[in-house]
Amino acid sequence: MKKVAVFLCLMAGLAFAKTKSYTVTLFEPAMIGGTTLKAGDYKVEVQNQKLLVKHGKETTEASVKVENNPTKYGSTSVVYNTASGQNKVQAIQIGGTHMKLVLD
Repeated sequence: MKKVAVFLCLMAGLAFAKTKSYTVTLFEPAMIGGTTLKAGDYKVEVQNQKLLVKHGKETTEASVKVENNPTKYGSTSVVYNTASGQNKVQAIQIGGTHMKLVLD
């Protein structure tokens, strides 16, 4: 019985530790964390103030700050900074959540 209780506590802890991922579409090439990404669909995850951007076997990391909006975003959108002549992702607003990911 003791082993079953320990197992259930361990499984509950793993369920809470699971990182949630979101899909973001870049409609044109853009830079994230020093890496230029092609247009396409990417899976993003936030782990310990790091944004992990995954596409197939490739993974890119960038520092990120998570901000909470008072209302939910209607759809996922990407905010670009084009001051240097190249698209650089400045923020990602995650649709259906209150979460805004601001890149450094």
